[in-house]
Amino acid sequence: MSAPHRVVIAVFPDVDLLDVTGPAEVFAAANREMSGGTPYRVLLAGPDGGQVRTSAGVRLATDLTFDQVGDRVGTLVVPGALDRAGAPVIDPDLVAWIAATARHARRVASVCVGAHLLAAAGLLAGRTATTHWATADRLAADHPDVVVDPDPIYVRSGNVWTGAGISACMDLALALVAEDHGERLALKVARQLVMYLKRQGGQSQFSVPLWQAPAERRDIDELRAWITANPSEDLSAAALAERMCLSERHFTRVFRRETGATPAAYVEAVRVEAARRLLEGTDEPLDRVAAACGLGSVETLHRAFRRRLGTTPAAYRRRFRTAA
Repeated sequence: MSAPHRVVIAVFPDVDLLDVTGPAEVFAAANREMSGGTPYRVLLAGPDGGQVRTSAGVRLATDLTFDQVGDRVGTLVVPGALDRAGAPVIDPDLVAWIAATARHARRVASVCVGAHLLAAAGLLAGRTATTHWATADRLAADHPDVVVDPDPIYVRSGNVWTGAGISACMDLALALVAEDHGERLALKVARQLVMYLKRQGGQSQFSVPLWQAPAERRDIDELRAWITANPSEDLSAAALAERMCLSERHFTRVFRRETGATPAAYVEAVRVEAARRLLEGTDEPLDRVAAACGLGSVETLHRAFRRRLGTTPAAYRRRFRTAA
C-alpha cells in the first residue's frame, strides 16, 4: 500500500476542541476499518512546540510546529475559534501560514468558522462556501468575493471544502474518506462512530423550529410549538386565529410581526420539514407522507418541495434516506 495520506490539522490558542478531534476521530476510525494498511496519518501542527489550550480548556499536544510542516500535505484541515464577543478569531500570522501551506496541499478543508481563515487567506475568492450559520452574514460582509451559503452541512468547491458548525465536522471528514477510499469504507466508519450515513452536504444545518428565534409573545411561541407537533391539523390562518381568540386579520399581523413570516409560509415550512423527516427515515409512500404532514396530496407535496428545496420528494428520499 502507498504511504499514508498526511492530514495536517492546524491548532492554535482557543481553537474549538471538537473542530480538531471530530475529523481526527473519523480518520482514525478509517485507519481501524481499512484492511491491509493505514490510509491516514493525522498530525496536529501549532505555532510553537508543546501544548495548545483549546476553547474547552482541554490542552492538545502538537506533533510539529507550523514551520516544520513543509510541503508534504495531503489534506490541510483548518478549524476555527471565536473570541468572547462571538467573532471569528483572525490571526495574521496564522492566515499567512495557511495561504503558504495551502499551495502545497492536495486539498484544504475548513471546519465551522475556520472558513473565515480560509477567506482571509484568499482561498475562497470566487468560490461557494459555508460556515456556521451564526457567522455566515459576517463572512459574506467581510468577503464579498465569496458566495456564502449558510444552509448546507458542507460545500465542496474544487479542492477546497468548507464545513458548517459543530458536529458537521464529522460529516465533512466522512465525505473526505469517501472521496479517498469509496463509500464502503465511509459506511464502515459511520457505523463504527454511530453516525447517520450519510448526511449529504446539501442537507440543512438546522430545522424550522431551530431557525426561528423566540417570539416576544409567549402565546405565539406556544402556537408555533403546537403547529410543529400537529402538522396534519387544520392550520389555516382562520383556524389558527380562532385558536388564539383573535380576528384573522389581527392574528396574521401579529404572527408576521413576531416571526417574520406569514402564517401560511410558516406552516408550509413546518410541513415540508415534517415530510423531510418521513422521507429520510421511513418507506411510507408519498401519498401517506403528504397526508401525515398536512400537505394533502402528492401534487401539493411536490409543489412545496420544488418551491422550498428545489427538488422532488422522490429525489430527496433517494439522496437522504437513512433508515435501514
